[in-house]
Amino acid sequence: MANKTSIRSSAVAKKSAAKPAAAKPVLLAGGNPQIPKGDGDAPVQAYIAAMPGWKRDVGRRLDALIVRNVPDVRKAVKWNSPFYGVEGQGWFLNFHCFTKYIKLAFFRGASLRPVPPGESKHKDVRYLDIYEDDLLDEAQLADWIKQASQLPGERM
Repeated sequence: MANKTSIRSSAVAKKSAAKPAAAKPVLLAGGNPQIPKGDGDAPVQAYIAAMPGWKRDVGRRLDALIVRNVPDVRKAVKWNSPFYGVEGQGWFLNFHCFTKYIKLAFFRGASLRPVPPGESKHKDVRYLDIYEDDLLDEAQLADWIKQASQLPGERM
């Protein structure tokens, strides 16, 4: 009997030892984190935690600004990017890491005032590219976020 117990204990110890420590996040081309798609805050926080370097702090600031201005915001990670929306209205913005900047996309950005500066191939979409040394105009961002959240969003 003692022999079977020590064999089982040994097998359990080997299984426990075989579990790898938390792996470093995989970064895709341009340093964009590869995060499994999912609904809710947890996948978005995992994405933000995996953002490289200075981008992580900007991701935290963007997420906090969005939550502060749209308290009932819906969150998800799709196509390796955090998406923000309003239940029943669709998605109003997302952001994505590139090598040297973060691209913030307003899906109905052409309807915002003032219009965000970055043009898109899609007539309704406007972008704001955020670089490492940029000073974020949080008042303008908050205004765009509020406006965007009140427009019909994208269904994806």
